[in-house]
Amino acid sequence: MIKSLVGGVIAATAFVMLGSSAIAGPEVVKGPAAEPDCFAPWAADTQFFKFPKKDGPYRIALANGYIANTWRIQMIQTAKAYAAQPDVAKKLKEFKVVSTGEDVPAQISAINNFIDSGFDAIVVNAQNPTAFGPVIKRAKEAGVVLVAFDNILDTKDAINVNVDQKGLGELWGKWLVAHVPNGGKVLEVRGVAGTSVDTDRHNGIHEVLDGSGKKWNVTEVVGKWDDGVAQKATADAIATSGPFDGITGQGGDTGIVQAMIDAKHPFVPFGGETENGFRKFCAAHAGDGLKCSSAGTGPAQVAVAIKTAISALEGNVVPQSVKLPLAIVEDPNFKAGQDYFPDQSDNFFVGNSFPTCGINFTAQEIMGQTKENK
Repeated sequence: MIKSLVGGVIAATAFVMLGSSAIAGPEVVKGPAAEPDCFAPWAADTQFFKFPKKDGPYRIALANGYIANTWRIQMIQTAKAYAAQPDVAKKLKEFKVVSTGEDVPAQISAINNFIDSGFDAIVVNAQNPTAFGPVIKRAKEAGVVLVAFDNILDTKDAINVNVDQKGLGELWGKWLVAHVPNGGKVLEVRGVAGTSVDTDRHNGIHEVLDGSGKKWNVTEVVGKWDDGVAQKATADAIATSGPFDGITGQGGDTGIVQAMIDAKHPFVPFGGETENGFRKFCAAHAGDGLKCSSAGTGPAQVAVAIKTAISALEGNVVPQSVKLPLAIVEDPNFKAGQDYFPDQSDNFFVGNSFPTCGINFTAQEIMGQTKENK
């Protein structure tokens, strides 16, 4: 009798545990999203999630990886600035930020710690798109809303927020094809190795170049999306493999142009990101041959990711994959005070707003925050 009773208890406990796991994750429902202009689905077949509604205020964490470049620093500052806005702050009991560098296990450990500490949602810029399987499962079973942005996760069990990174690479590739009509030597300054952004942009560039029917000789260097690293990598490449007929850079583009100037390398067509300093150079030297396509998405996508997490916690319908618009300016359309800001720092990404989400920041709001863990 005792043995039977114990067995029954164990069976009942297992049933309850299985049941709680089954309902911990989101329900797949029909769209549209609660805010369709902001939460645009990635594709026509994108699923829509509805998480169980939780009462606020919420505990939300940002688990960042790499931190040592301008974009990531501005992203951390933007996240803090967004969390401090009155309409957002009243929905937050706690907002925690941690950056773990390029150590993938350390980032996974940080996410596990946030799950164990009872956080309601975790926003992550992932160092590797495929290494997070077990922690994604843990978050789902614990009922934690997991939102990846920029460097996203290769899963359907978390929400991804991003621009079309491969499409961005394709845009830069098309710019080079159009402005280097006979093909030639191209310098490609890549980002942080192993990240989905670097891989997708690289693949987009090469698909366009390879499909153009022109002959290209591409020299690849690693710039880590950082002005200093990219400047040195470019200087070394010019010295050993230059000159180049065109350049594309995933970030650190102000440093890339400065390396060209220092080496007295001719200005050439350039497909790059949205740094203020880069756009200043593009405007100043367009007549000298620096014909630029400047495109990307500002670090404010972290704010969209936080907004998505809050909306999901409130029980609203959100897409599993949210597609953000690109901020694009191309020669000859660079306008001071609109597309770049002569009086602002070079180390500032322009286009750092998403009006359809009600997200916009002044430079002062962002630069008033720190990059430190919080």
